[in-house]
Amino acid sequence: MAEHKDSSADVPDVDATNPDRTGSALRSRLRFPVAKKQNRELATAQNRAARRRRKVHPVRSGLTVAAVVGLVATVAIPAFAAVRATSADAMTLQQVAADNAQSIVVASEASPAALDRSGFTATTPEEIQKKKDEEAAAKAAAEALANRISASSSTASYSQSVPLVAPGSGLVRRPLMSFNNFGTPYAGHRGTDYMADRGTPIYSVADGTVVASSESGPGWGVYVKVAHNINGTNVTSLYAHMDWGTRAVQVGDTVSAGQLLGQVGDTGRAFGTHLHLEIVIDGTYMNAESWLVANAG
Repeated sequence: MAEHKDSSADVPDVDATNPDRTGSALRSRLRFPVAKKQNRELATAQNRAARRRRKVHPVRSGLTVAAVVGLVATVAIPAFAAVRATSADAMTLQQVAADNAQSIVVASEASPAALDRSGFTATTPEEIQKKKDEEAAAKAAAEALANRISASSSTASYSQSVPLVAPGSGLVRRPLMSFNNFGTPYAGHRGTDYMADRGTPIYSVADGTVVASSESGPGWGVYVKVAHNINGTNVTSLYAHMDWGTRAVQVGDTVSAGQLLGQVGDTGRAFGTHLHLEIVIDGTYMNAESWLVANAG
């Protein structure tokens, strides 16, 4: 049995009045599905591209901003540090200047003072040394004059109360008219100690010449030393620990046996008032009391 096919289903209607219109419409119906599909695919692709751009663009922008910030920081931080260091240095210098500030006297506040030009005559080292020597010589001369005046006044002061000449006769006299007792001898002691009251007069043991007279002898304190020639024998006598200001003779003076030399005291290395008497014959120290017993008249 032959199949009957209805051709009307497959053949489109044809506009009998306008065959071209009918064919164009048919062609349009055939193209639209393809065009719509292509348009949808193109739109889809464009949307995807746009989404990708939206995703990439923020990342790229963030990286760009970070790069710019890093560049600015790289340039700005050292500059800021340099400016800050300069400011700190400047402040430190200001502080140092403030700490070490010195005060000045304004000319209007300073009072003029007259200068003694006599004190600035020396201009060279030689002139300065010469001036110093002259001053030292003048000082020494003044001290010597004062000592002589003191000695003269001392002699005059006790001329009325102390006998100027010890009683007795002969070439040798005792240095004291009286004394209390002898001091205790000890090793190395080269003289004889006569314990006596302060102010007891001391006399020369024989004629002679004063070879030493001082207010500050080495350990002797105030002392006098006299050189004698007794019957051709060279004898020296030393009288130590005299009281201050009582020396009656100076170096070079000629004295007689029994002449006043000074008064008992305790100057120098002395314990208690006493006369330290030394007798030396031809360079040999003698026992002073033994020599006096044998020779004094």
